[in-house]
Amino acid sequence: QVQLVESGGGLVQAGGSLRLSCVASGDIIYIFSMGWYRQAPGKERELVGGITSDDVSTYTDSMKGRFTISRDNAKNTLTLQMSSLKPEDTAVYYCNADVFSSDGLGYVYWGQGTQVTVSS
Repeated sequence: QVQLVESGGGLVQAGGSLRLSCVASGDIIYIFSMGWYRQAPGKERELVGGITSDDVSTYTDSMKGRFTISRDNAKNTLTLQMSSLKPEDTAVYYCNADVFSSDGLGYVYWGQGTQVTVSS
């Protein structure tokens, strides 16, 4: 079993910045890709972006240039640096990870989410 714990959410004014973190722990042999998703009220969960094990990151178009995803493989940590935030970025942000565990199988895990609220 693997746990993902996000932190760093909160209330910020439009134009501001926030940094989210996600720490993975548990039965981890190797983490393949990791990613950030978000879900706004009344909307479906959407991809923010992801990063591979060799640090290749991709982003949804609306977030390119404002959001940066990074990871620390030694610490099993995923980070989302958000800048120039807009009210429409308000959502619960979730991290996920594709993990190879000791049973020889791969699993996808999700964190519990962290709320980001951007005021206008």
